[in-house]
Amino acid sequence: MELKGKKILQMGLGILGGGVATARFLVEHGADLTVTDMKDETALKLSLDKFNDLKGKIKFVLGKHREIDFLQNDIIVINPDVPVGNKFVKLAREAGKQIENELTLFYKFCPSKKIVAVTGTRGKTTTVNWIGHILKSQNTNTLMLGNSPEKPLLQEIKNCNENTNVVIEAPSFLLEICDHSKFAPHIAVITNIYQDHINRHKTMEEYARVKSNIFKHQNENDFLILNKNNEWTQFFLNQKIKSKVLFFSEENLMENENEFIKHWGEHNLQNFRIAYLVAHNLGISSKEINEQISSLPQIKFRQEKIFDNGKLQIYNDTTATSPDALMAAMERFLLDREKVVFISGGTDRELDFKQWAEITKKLIKPENLILLSGSATEKMKNLLGLDNFNEFGSLEECFKKALEIVEKEEKAKIIFSPGAKSFEKFKNEFDRGEQFNLLVNQL
Repeated sequence: MELKGKKILQMGLGILGGGVATARFLVEHGADLTVTDMKDETALKLSLDKFNDLKGKIKFVLGKHREIDFLQNDIIVINPDVPVGNKFVKLAREAGKQIENELTLFYKFCPSKKIVAVTGTRGKTTTVNWIGHILKSQNTNTLMLGNSPEKPLLQEIKNCNENTNVVIEAPSFLLEICDHSKFAPHIAVITNIYQDHINRHKTMEEYARVKSNIFKHQNENDFLILNKNNEWTQFFLNQKIKSKVLFFSEENLMENENEFIKHWGEHNLQNFRIAYLVAHNLGISSKEINEQISSLPQIKFRQEKIFDNGKLQIYNDTTATSPDALMAAMERFLLDREKVVFISGGTDRELDFKQWAEITKKLIKPENLILLSGSATEKMKNLLGLDNFNEFGSLEECFKKALEIVEKEEKAKIIFSPGAKSFEKFKNEFDRGEQFNLLVNQL
């Protein structure tokens, strides 16, 4: 794919770093680049300041999108936050324009074809990091990408050569256009499918269809790893799969599986089984894989223990942005006999909390559930059907109440697991997690 001299429109710059990395990549490859964003110069100042060395090399159309830009450019590169149903993207498609995003560009320009891509509703980030951890033990030239704003895909491409192991977290927003772009990782993983992103994809079937783009262009030399126990797996198997299909092993992969579950939780056993299967199919022996178990990294903001004084443990699970993720935390921590207090709630994204409510009624006393106000919280309260709640408007009030509840306990845990997004009070779930950590440090 040639970019030099091509007229390219980048739709969406954003402020998290991915848009800046994409723009710089395009300019470095000789593109005649225009960047358009609905936000204005003031809102995008942090990103715009990073182009001071490229003055005059990028045209900006800010505070609006113009139809003419989508018709006069050869290639349209869209930000992950832009849905394929956007009217300007539709206009470009109808005009026969080539549509790309940072994932499809990375795939086309990456010198290594040893690419593992992981998608699914839950477990992506932990699985990516654990695959990378095992691969790194045999090849230090291993990159884990796609799950950190600090390491945008196109910024890291310069660190790849033909021998690099590349493990990519591929969310549905990046997979939306992959049916047209020939994206084909050597190993594709779908961890599971649960209800999520319905506000973007509209139906569960459409959400699953987008996920299936991860394997659409694989060939018989590639691998697809699926979750045998997930209800959507048959949906994938009904499609024309050319790659070799493997399922998570149900067999013991280690001597002390129960100890692993006690330390990491049942859901993380599934994540490890995926990592094992990937590593094994890339030539790493069972013995070498099992030697890495004791040093598996704890992933930030994913049921992460952030405080432990022997009496009180506090866990930050801010990336639990769906009821299924919250239920995974409940499944892990409510097995304990000591006092466990949950802080939950946030922004609704048209997700179904009925199953969560049924489990909560059985397992959590109302006084041990603290809710942070928000549109999802209203739905949660209605389903629980109680008159009184520990509900507060700020995270600080929620945490202070949690401390008050556990104050006299000999052993207790506080679990911050929202089960919802955070748009009403925070920039994103990572900002929310950082603010929770600050509160713990202060109080």
